Amino acid sequence: MTIILTPYWSKGVQRLKPASPPPEKLRHGLVPSAFNEGVHAERALAQLRGKDQPLEKYIFLSRLKSDDPDLFYKLCLENMAEITPIIYTPTVGDACIQFSHIYRRPEGLWVSIKDKGNIKNVLNNWPKIDKARISVVTDGSRILGLGDLGVNGMGISIGKLSLYVAGAGILPQSTIPICLDLGTNNQAFLEDPFYLGLRQKRVSEQEMDEFMDEFMHEMTQAFPKMMIQFEDFSTDKAFRYLERYRHQYPVFNDDIQGTGAVVLSGLMNAAKLSSAASGMPLNAHRILFFGAGSAGVGVATQLQSFFTLQGLSVEEARRRIWLIDSQGLVYESRGRLAEHKKYFARDDYSGPPMTDILDIIDLCQTYRPPRPVHHLGEFQPFWTGFEMNLKCDLHCHQGAFTPEVLQLMAAINPRPIIFPLSNPVRLSECSFNDAVVNTNGTVLFASGSPFPEQEFVGRVLYPGQGNNMYIFPGLGLGAILSRATQVTDSMVEASSLGLANSLTEEEHAAGLLYPRVERIREISAHIAVQVIRAAQKANVTRSPELAKMDDSQLHALMKRKMWNPSF
Repeated sequence: MTIILTPYWSKGVQRLKPASPPPEKLRHGLVPSAFNEGVHAERALAQLRGKDQPLEKYIFLSRLKSDDPDLFYKLCLENMAEITPIIYTPTVGDACIQFSHIYRRPEGLWVSIKDKGNIKNVLNNWPKIDKARISVVTDGSRILGLGDLGVNGMGISIGKLSLYVAGAGILPQSTIPICLDLGTNNQAFLEDPFYLGLRQKRVSEQEMDEFMDEFMHEMTQAFPKMMIQFEDFSTDKAFRYLERYRHQYPVFNDDIQGTGAVVLSGLMNAAKLSSAASGMPLNAHRILFFGAGSAGVGVATQLQSFFTLQGLSVEEARRRIWLIDSQGLVYESRGRLAEHKKYFARDDYSGPPMTDILDIIDLCQTYRPPRPVHHLGEFQPFWTGFEMNLKCDLHCHQGAFTPEVLQLMAAINPRPIIFPLSNPVRLSECSFNDAVVNTNGTVLFASGSPFPEQEFVGRVLYPGQGNNMYIFPGLGLGAILSRATQVTDSMVEASSLGLANSLTEEEHAAGLLYPRVERIREISAHIAVQVIRAAQKANVTRSPELAKMDDSQLHALMKRKMWNPSF
């Protein structure tokens, strides 16, 4: 037997190790005589397309990933635009709701509050403990815009890690989807005989803090090379645990930081087009958020970078951002505010509560900064939507960007920027068709879920999708290969700038705000290089050999490190 050796770096020294052997081919007689792998891939794709309902397609792909991961990822890589909406948004939302009913076999790691004091032993039961490099962890308390789904939220962890593999070539065996079972306040699930989680209400904040401290400590002991992504924690817990652990462990919150990075990237490209149409400078834009949960405030925090990159101070950047929550405009004298909203609460309005979106847009137009750097001229707002606070009924943001709102935005701006980012599609603040029709085709649009292109006055207009999958695979790849001790703000910002600068000339010519998803691995490699450079500047990397490479060498390394299906 020939042994193939591959080079790797260890403590600054290049060494050799045996390469993994190729998968063993099935022996003669164990497959039909005319079996052909290429034809079989076409067969599997035909079987997928033969399913009528998105959830049936999700179940089919889940089984395929279990039975033949190489074939599954081959189909993903060759059909990204078709398969991503099935394994991720929007279909994954329905899959999570039905998770306990469509459950087939174990996938991932389940850690419950009953394991408190014994988490170390639970983690050590993971069968591929030495290969673990990345984990997506959820407690299921705020899945997309669907609320508390308890352990059914495991579908999110599974889906995100599938995209790490497909989008950045992370080795499948190095991923661990984890669901923390801390109870659920969803009464329907507590009464469902098929529900897979504990039948109890969610634990107290103190008990959860103690559990999380033990969990995070034991994670780093069991998996010392692990990057951890927090996913779909409720708003207060999302901010709380990101701040609690981000300086101790390599932790990243996709709802807060990933969403912020992908929206910042889209805004940068949209703002250039909008400013070109109006003649106004980039720092003249103002941003109005519909929603002030973890995603909304997280994005607002990230979008301050848009203004500071144009030469404004952090304070000047902050004052160009407005928030709307379930009670209307967020302002200081309104009364008691959640802690995460206070930073962006307005201090230049003290009137009665303002709940009408049109009135709030008018208010934003009257704003003049106390020390303007440039003459602002006409109002250049950016409009985005997120999940409302969970105290508000879910229907309160569906269709919130009414024809009147869209028409007002078009009257204010030659190229209005409208980003309805709530997931899934049925909860979106408006459709792409609505935005096109009510802005006479001038809209710069990006949504959270996919929408079809629209033909308007003889032109084909393409919607952007502010999909986090553009960001987190490359960010994770860079963090893993640099062995980052933290995921810093500069690394997240670098991922955003890397995405914004990754469009081809053809994509720019088509007016796209984001690159085509079919190029996801090329995009992820580009982002990973920028993330590694940011980690090196922040002095949080444990891979000094990467500093000796120039960008072209580092990019080539990213491509070589990506796992490819052998099918």
